[in-house]
Amino acid sequence: MQQIREYLSNISAAAVGSNERESAIGVIVAIIGAAGTALGGWDKGMIILIILMAGDYITGVLGAIKTKTVNSDVMYWGGIRKIVVLFVIYLAYAIDGWMHPDAPIFRTLAIYFYVGREGLSVIENLGTLNVPLPQKMKDVLQQLNEKGEGKSG
Repeated sequence: MQQIREYLSNISAAAVGSNERESAIGVIVAIIGAAGTALGGWDKGMIILIILMAGDYITGVLGAIKTKTVNSDVMYWGGIRKIVVLFVIYLAYAIDGWMHPDAPIFRTLAIYFYVGREGLSVIENLGTLNVPLPQKMKDVLQQLNEKGEGKSG
């Protein structure tokens, strides 16, 4: 509870500025910093995950525009899914703090898992956009897709 109060205090302090633009920038920076702290810090894994999440969302929207299947409901739930992923990272960080504070095992596993999922999704979206991909990568994605649909063992 104390940690939440600290975050809110930092955000409200950042909102004090000489004009609206300065206040808005201060709030955004404070929220990003607070989110990073709540998720265990901005290490390389977390940065890569955030980049892939943004890349997945952007390439997904571009792919939907290209295929003329843009759906605001799908986009909304895609954004909600990203928030849920960040909640899972937060939960893993909290479990690490409870079980073994000096070794972020669960957080690291969760980040690596979601980096893999987001990376595959970005690659699939790039394929939808007809971005040239190595044939081996296409074969692996096709194989993963077939396994996911239960077509092969």
